[in-house]
Amino acid sequence: MAYASLSRRALASLMITTMLVSCSAEGLVPPAGIDSETRVSAISPMSQSDMTARSYQAPPSPMSQVGGSYSEPYPVASAGQPTQAAPQNVRSAPLPMIDSPEAMQLQGQPQHVLRVPDEGVNMDAQFGFAQPDGGERVIGLAQEQDQMIAEGATAQPVVAGIGTDSPTMVSAAASGATAPDDQMITIPPKRQGEGLQPGLQNQALVWGDQSPVVAPTRLPDEPQQVAMLAPDNPATEREPIRPRSVMPASEVSCRAELRRLGVDFRDIKRIADGPSCGIEYPVLLSGFSGGVQLKPATKLNCQTTLALAKWVKFELAPSSRYRYLSGVKTIESMGGYSCRRMNNSRQKRNPMSEHARGNAIDLGKFVLKNGKKIDVRKKGFFAFREKGLLNTVRDDSCKYFHTVLGPGSNKEHWNHFHFDLRSRKSGSKFCD
Repeated sequence: MAYASLSRRALASLMITTMLVSCSAEGLVPPAGIDSETRVSAISPMSQSDMTARSYQAPPSPMSQVGGSYSEPYPVASAGQPTQAAPQNVRSAPLPMIDSPEAMQLQGQPQHVLRVPDEGVNMDAQFGFAQPDGGERVIGLAQEQDQMIAEGATAQPVVAGIGTDSPTMVSAAASGATAPDDQMITIPPKRQGEGLQPGLQNQALVWGDQSPVVAPTRLPDEPQQVAMLAPDNPATEREPIRPRSVMPASEVSCRAELRRLGVDFRDIKRIADGPSCGIEYPVLLSGFSGGVQLKPATKLNCQTTLALAKWVKFELAPSSRYRYLSGVKTIESMGGYSCRRMNNSRQKRNPMSEHARGNAIDLGKFVLKNGKKIDVRKKGFFAFREKGLLNTVRDDSCKYFHTVLGPGSNKEHWNHFHFDLRSRKSGSKFCD
């Protein structure tokens, strides 16, 4: 079309217009008629005279009650009589307009209301199912099947005695017939005590279905083991049996403080060496904070361990760095727990040592990180720095322990320091 001439474009437009006009012409109508008169076409509105000429009265309703009786303009089919067809030329009248004079006249006329009689409506009679002689009522399918099952006239297998040992087919028993093979019901016998068949001599028991009874298997009996308690030997002193006790709160808090200070220790089992020696909750001390080691590891109670750890951290380590510009590497222990009397005496009049309860420790030598070894024994006149460190040890340790003994106190402590937490009634301390 883009390259068509002007004349062709005008011709095409004329042809399209002609086709559109032809589609709406009077001749393009279907051949079928409406009401045998009007044909489908451009419908024009009807005039009032045409509507009046075509109007007619609607026939009465098929069933209306007037004065308590029913009027039937068209006969209803009864038993044995054909139904009369309604006239074909009867047409339904068009409804008048709401505001037309015909509608205004119909408003005052009485309305026909349907009423149900007192005896009710017989639906079977309306549909033609009632017997004219008042005979038997209609029988449903379920009722018919129940009657057939009761009479044994059904082809389906009906089993009675379900849940018992002898189920039977009711339909077959009632009719005397035998059920086919595909409908036979076989119930195996139950395996219970009642089904056991007592065997003869040298014969095993069998079930009701003649299957052998298998005896249950049992695990072999294991030899019973009895724990025996050895009697106490009078020649050997044994620890009495004690119930397991809960650690007191003071011991728990003491160990928590040791962990906070970085002490290297572990709990060991209770020590009991008679009525005067032992530790209820002992610990094995092997090191302090800052990498300071205690060799060999020493058994003490927790309170003495805590006092020694505070002294090493806050007094000994700073004093060694002040005088030798080096920290402490190792502390040599000469004893912790030991069940003995004071000053290693064998006389019974001497009291028990604090070592017997893990309440004391003896220290003999300090080794610095620069390799210098400082012996606790009494020093010469020119050992100024060593004597200054040992005097500081003697003075500062008295802040943490109740008793401090060392070289010069007595002959038993000429080569070591003795620290303990002995409690005195006066609350005083002895530092020499």
